[in-house]
Amino acid sequence: MKQVVQNYKSGELAVLDVPVPGCKPGGVLVRSAFSLISTGTELMKVSEAGMSMLGKARSRPDQVAKVMQSVATNGVPATYRKVMGKLDSYTPLGYSLCGVVEQVGTGIDDVKVGDLVACAGNEHALHAELNWVPKNLYVPVPDGLAPRHAAFGTVGSIALQGVRQGESRLGEVALVIGLGLIGQLVVQLLTASGVRVVGADPDPARCELAGRLGAAACGDPASAAVETAVAELTGGHGVDQVYLAAGGGSNQPVELAARLCRDRGRVVDIGKCRLDLPWNAYYEKELDVRFSRSYGPGRYDPEYELEGRDYPIGYVRWTERRNLACFLDLLARGSVDVEPLISHVADFDDAVETYQRLKDGDLKAVAVLFEYPRQEGEAREAAAPAVAVPAVNIGRGAARAGNTPVRLAFVGAGNYATSMLLPHLAQRDGVKLSTVVTTTALSATNAQRKFGFDRATTDLDAVLGDTSVDAVFVVTRHSSHAELTRRALLAGKTVFVEKPLALTEEELAGVLAAVEESGNDRLQVGFNRRFAPLLREARQRFGTRTGPANLRYLVNAGRLDHGSWYLQQGTEGSRFAGEGGHFIDTASWLLGADPVSVYAVASSGNEDLQVVLRYPDGSTATISYVTSGPAGFPKETLDLVADGKALRLDDFVRATVYDRKRWVSSRLPKARDKGQNAELAAFVRAVRTGGPMPVPLESLVATTAATLAVRTGLACGAPVTLERAR
Repeated sequence: MKQVVQNYKSGELAVLDVPVPGCKPGGVLVRSAFSLISTGTELMKVSEAGMSMLGKARSRPDQVAKVMQSVATNGVPATYRKVMGKLDSYTPLGYSLCGVVEQVGTGIDDVKVGDLVACAGNEHALHAELNWVPKNLYVPVPDGLAPRHAAFGTVGSIALQGVRQGESRLGEVALVIGLGLIGQLVVQLLTASGVRVVGADPDPARCELAGRLGAAACGDPASAAVETAVAELTGGHGVDQVYLAAGGGSNQPVELAARLCRDRGRVVDIGKCRLDLPWNAYYEKELDVRFSRSYGPGRYDPEYELEGRDYPIGYVRWTERRNLACFLDLLARGSVDVEPLISHVADFDDAVETYQRLKDGDLKAVAVLFEYPRQEGEAREAAAPAVAVPAVNIGRGAARAGNTPVRLAFVGAGNYATSMLLPHLAQRDGVKLSTVVTTTALSATNAQRKFGFDRATTDLDAVLGDTSVDAVFVVTRHSSHAELTRRALLAGKTVFVEKPLALTEEELAGVLAAVEESGNDRLQVGFNRRFAPLLREARQRFGTRTGPANLRYLVNAGRLDHGSWYLQQGTEGSRFAGEGGHFIDTASWLLGADPVSVYAVASSGNEDLQVVLRYPDGSTATISYVTSGPAGFPKETLDLVADGKALRLDDFVRATVYDRKRWVSSRLPKARDKGQNAELAAFVRAVRTGGPMPVPLESLVATTAATLAVRTGLACGAPVTLERAR
């Protein structure tokens, strides 16, 4: 299928051929009929991409702050790879469309194949021929509403949410500053609510259009016309509400809002304009400044948007989805008219030219639609069934031809895969990147372009059935690790799965059942720290020990950004369940044994944990996993004490061993090698030679069981014994 993309580093716009997205449970696959270009938001993104690196940094200081924090935590090289990888990737455009349901995922019962739906979301309603859309981001289109009009659903919801934030009442007067696409819709929604509207925009054509759509008066904000109209309509008191629907770097909109708003009026920010509030003006009138968050409640909440968990209507009357349905109803009943807003309808194949004309100013437009080729009579693709791959017993240590490249497939191509794994594999001799599989078509295409995969697809079964693939990397979200690992083992593949291996005891048992059924124990979990060169050298310098040891491991995990999928504990497990295996594995490797018991205590909210592991020889390891520490403090510090000796690791930058003579490593201020490269080298060597896996399966299982025992220990408040099955 075709999709519009942009390279944020170079500014390049393109229509790419990408794999068709899979139809996952909880959503539908939609074939686009019309998609809407947001001439404000999207053109701002396109313009930013054309800036120099300095210009990009100035326009996004929030992202610069994240980069600086990453440098402090991960070092310059890793941060550089991550940032440049993101910049030099194709990103999608679009967030509002109307199309026909092509496939229905499991758990969906409100629409069927062939239904017309309006879709929202900058990850799901893209300028692409096909999109997978989760339940709360689509609504059925009312009978009789034209698809080209239904494509306005998302921007209409943004305008509608802004009007709701203003709490407009019958008979009031409102000022709308900025008469672009959102502003024009706000004018109509307010007028339909019985509110008299004054519009302000420097473009005379937009002022004239707003007048035709119901505004009582419009004019240039720099002229006296707007102030005169407000004075006449309000008896000199000022407007009840001001809606900021303008963009740009000028502070004029917020100053005008203060001047023309009445005492204790409301100012609602819908657009992205400069907000240097003049304190005296806002204070003296005690103005109520409000923000309108996109389409409405549910926005940026992954449980609502991705998992389909609705908010009870008794507590949240207007959610994202209910706003979308309401706006379509207003369109269908004629209360809002979007036809006058449509300046141009372009064929989807002409997308790049259309964007360029808009950017250059050749095409003056309020709203532009892409129209997609009709697919009448085209056979729809059947949903790929989940078919069990026949078990293949390859045995332990199966050999392969040593003179042929090791062929690798990746399932998942997110940030970690593209910044920490694939850069080490792409240039490695004797390795061939065969296939990359993702549920999002564009991410597979980006990985193929950057790292040289032979093929990009969304069809997992095709990869598992490909006999030329030697090993499969599972680098997806935590909740899918166990099932994907199980399927790959049953298919006879050597498997590298990122931590965690499993989130529940049942998932772990399922993986082990697949090992037993297939006879295939060729499994590696991405516990990379035991491969870190600095830590390995420090362990060698420490030498053997005879008595029990005490190990302390402080992990300053830090807080996550709002909306991070790591916070979805209901489906992805706790943060420690996802990451704790790293630290348990490192401790067990240093102590040369697997733990026999786990005791865990937590602060309020179960975010800061103390985990105490006991080992067969009486050694103990205490892992302090904290999220409340300062951002500038090192992430990982470790101390090991035994037999009158001590080993200290400072965040993979410096190591020290205290014995009869003190050994201090050379400091590595610009890099933290946490072992990914050495780990991958060991894994590839095991695949090539058929030799033992880098970490014994028994150790991987013990670490996973100990990680799961932390949850049990927190629930019961007592130590948990780890009993080995015989």
